[in-house]
Amino acid sequence: MPSLIRPGCRALLLGLALLLTTPALAQPPIVAAASSLQAVFPRLVEAFRAETGASLRVNFGSSGNFRRQIGQGAPFELFLSADEAYVLALHEAGHLEDAGVVYAVGRLVWLQAPGQGPLPPDDAPLAAVREALAAHAAGEGRARIALANPEHAPYGVAAREALSHAGLWQASEPLRVMGENVAQATRFALSADTRGGLVAWSQALAPPVAARSDFVMVPADWHRPLVQRMALVKGAGETARAFYAWLQQEPAREILSEHGFRLDEAASR
Repeated sequence: MPSLIRPGCRALLLGLALLLTTPALAQPPIVAAASSLQAVFPRLVEAFRAETGASLRVNFGSSGNFRRQIGQGAPFELFLSADEAYVLALHEAGHLEDAGVVYAVGRLVWLQAPGQGPLPPDDAPLAAVREALAAHAAGEGRARIALANPEHAPYGVAAREALSHAGLWQASEPLRVMGENVAQATRFALSADTRGGLVAWSQALAPPVAARSDFVMVPADWHRPLVQRMALVKGAGETARAFYAWLQQEPAREILSEHGFRLDEAASR
């Protein structure tokens, strides 16, 4: 029986079939990035696109959740974690190309909005927590203290350790409000019913946050170092590999440094 499809239609259908069978070739790779990178990543992606013409898709979230998702086969090609332990664990389990490289040493800050009370001094960055606890004990309100959830957010772990160092972890329990990640904790820290919060220095430097907040650094020795590591997921494509290499070069390093992601000794001061 002769074909009922005219030559022109046959060519169109063939083109559609080819398009439908190769969608992945046209899709930019997906990068899993810790929430602390949310402010800096648009600049990084735009600079990379301007230099190479290549595009990326970025998902932000807590590093612990990304570790679980990558372990379950989520289609990420590059993972930038706020805690190197998650990268090393995935490498040990065989999900990554290698152990990756350190891209920054993070810092923790006390962040608050103007009008929420006096900014703590440099030598007592958690004085505001003590003030909030004293006011609560005296029946003068319940000003919240924000932090990321330490169950899966590295900056939440650092916040818990800093509060423990100051002898305030258990006492602060009635006042704590936890964000799913450090970006959400930053929003909580600046809300009207919150005294402030313990968040990433990079969040405090982000222009939208910096314009409506004040912060004081938490000493680096009040918590374990926030060593941040990145690595390629097994099977990563050429664009993800190129971006990974580009992030280790000077133009990217300068952008990261401006946003508080440093590798030199300035990060530990």
